[in-house]
Amino acid sequence: MSQYFNVADIFGENVFSDKVMQDRLPKKIYKELHKTIDEGKELDPMVAEVVAEAMKQWAVEKGATHYTHWFQPLTGVTAEKHDSFITAPRADGTILMEFSGKELIKGEPDASSFPSGGLRATFEARGYTAWDCTSPAFVRQDAAGAILCIPTAFCSYTGEALDQKTPLLRSMQAINTQALRLLRLFGNTTSRKVTPSVGPEQEYFLVDAEKFLQRKDLIYTGRTLFGAMPPKGQELDDHYFGTIRQRIAAFMKDVNEELWKLGVSAKTQHNEVAPAQHELAPIYAEANVAVDHNQLVMQTLKRVACKHGMKCLLHEKPFAGVNGSGKHNNWSITTDDGINLLDPGKTPHDNIQFLLVLACILKAVDIHADLLRESAADPGNDHRLGANEAPPAIISVFLGEQLQDVMTQLISTGAATSSKAGGVLQTGVRTLPDLAKDATDRNRTSPFAFTGNKFEFRMVGSRDSIASPNIVLNTIVAEAFSEACDALEAADSFDEAVHDLIKKYLTEHQRIVFNGNGYSDEWVEEAQRRGLPNIKSMVDAIPTLTTEKAIKLFGKFGVFTEAELKSRVEIKYENYAKAINIEARTMIDMASKQIIPAVMKYTKSLADTVIAVKQAGVDAPVQTELLAESSDLLSDTKVALAKLIEVTDTAAAMEEGREQAVYYHDAVKAAMDELRTPVDKLEMIVDKDMWPMPSYGDLLFEV
Repeated sequence: MSQYFNVADIFGENVFSDKVMQDRLPKKIYKELHKTIDEGKELDPMVAEVVAEAMKQWAVEKGATHYTHWFQPLTGVTAEKHDSFITAPRADGTILMEFSGKELIKGEPDASSFPSGGLRATFEARGYTAWDCTSPAFVRQDAAGAILCIPTAFCSYTGEALDQKTPLLRSMQAINTQALRLLRLFGNTTSRKVTPSVGPEQEYFLVDAEKFLQRKDLIYTGRTLFGAMPPKGQELDDHYFGTIRQRIAAFMKDVNEELWKLGVSAKTQHNEVAPAQHELAPIYAEANVAVDHNQLVMQTLKRVACKHGMKCLLHEKPFAGVNGSGKHNNWSITTDDGINLLDPGKTPHDNIQFLLVLACILKAVDIHADLLRESAADPGNDHRLGANEAPPAIISVFLGEQLQDVMTQLISTGAATSSKAGGVLQTGVRTLPDLAKDATDRNRTSPFAFTGNKFEFRMVGSRDSIASPNIVLNTIVAEAFSEACDALEAADSFDEAVHDLIKKYLTEHQRIVFNGNGYSDEWVEEAQRRGLPNIKSMVDAIPTLTTEKAIKLFGKFGVFTEAELKSRVEIKYENYAKAINIEARTMIDMASKQIIPAVMKYTKSLADTVIAVKQAGVDAPVQTELLAESSDLLSDTKVALAKLIEVTDTAAAMEEGREQAVYYHDAVKAAMDELRTPVDKLEMIVDKDMWPMPSYGDLLFEV
């Protein structure tokens, strides 16, 4: 491809998009397929047969030799099994290229080899992937050639969801049904579908591949388990939005091109706060498409980085001492005819429909703050949440001055008569234009902030699927809408009832609203006084999935069965324990085989120097002091290593489940911290040429 091109010429060229379907499918088939996509009508097998043939022909023209059902099991990454289009050879030695409707609709991966949390025994192997026709198929071009990827859901033989996609689609059905009920009460008879829209901002680090491969901790865990801070970190704020270095710019250019071909609307790119940290943000898409696209974004970042001699780190906290990475989940609700239910308009105080939607969301977040917190729970996020770089672990909602004022009016008097206007920002420079000022400032410390016509959930970890938080958001808001509709449908006077309901919800759930500094110690105390949960770790968050409240919520809307929730709890405990076990074993390996031998070599050279100097009749106070200090730290390292080995072996011998996960959190993580402390001090003493791995300075500033 030439250096300069028109984005419009390549955008979506590898996607079996609506336009491609319109061009290649018979009109009747196209209309029938859209009834399934738009209205949820059951898919006719004959329609699938025609679509499969058209999809195959299109993919083969793109160079595809294989197809795969592309799905998202509970491993945290996508999965795929490639099958070629060829069928059995004919008598004349030639072959046919075929792809049937049955192959499009259903695949059969081995379900026993994926996490099931006890839903399936090892010998119960059958599972099914089912075509998600609401997310377009695409051709991925890489070292394997061209592969037709078909987004699918993944379920067990007995029907339980074993993936992220299935419950997400269920939650989208739930919010669609309840939002349409609400719209009909307000006289809207034209909107036929309500869909959650999502725009996830993706943060990531880039490091040199050669240096990456010299760090076992980065290879095995995705984060540095040892490392002293360099003289310069992020304190000058000079990396944020700074000029993008040429090597990184070339990488970003290739990432954009790859994503645009796949129909991912990569929009924004910039340097983030920490050295070597960057961000990519797309335009909004329907929630299930956004989830698929974000998986493609993460895969593309990693693949393209390798081509440029770099490695992309998606861990939430790859480096201690500088900002970690998150994924801001921007969420709104829109109708098929373009109405954003979270758009307050110019005068939100008299936009009754918006105020009811807002009140319902506040109620949902307040009642289910624990579930929302759990949806962002991840071993890596435990290092990030609550620090001065990410939202606190306490869920609260930022509304801003304008909506806060409207809420105060409604609570105090039952009616709002005005909305604060934005006004004009005057710069004081005559040659600069006056700028229209928003009615509300932003609050970057809030985990759930209203930002004009959407809510930004800022807790999600950078490597996690955005499916989980959106499943929770869709379902808890569906519940609030449902309860509001129940009350309003039974009311004698809708106008009176809706005003009373808005005031009731705002009054009862105003504790969740906080516009101040979420990083302050005062907020922690205030949140406790308000009775808001402060769930500090993943192991503390997991039990929220199987409370009576959660089981009732997800069961009512058919998003999760009780068995599915319990299975996810089991999987999460296992994943947490395994993640910490791998980190601990990696520390043990690095300390035993690399760090201690390197320090011993250094102390031996110091000891030899001290002996030689003293034999020459000269005192060696500096060398002697360094030898004593490094020897003491080496001793501390050996003691801490022995303790880490002991507690890790104890944890590994425990039965899988909550008790084991808690032990890994309380005992093993503490022992890991104890080992890191003397090692990081030793890194500041030992000759750099003798230190067995690249330093933070090497990784963060030499990209």
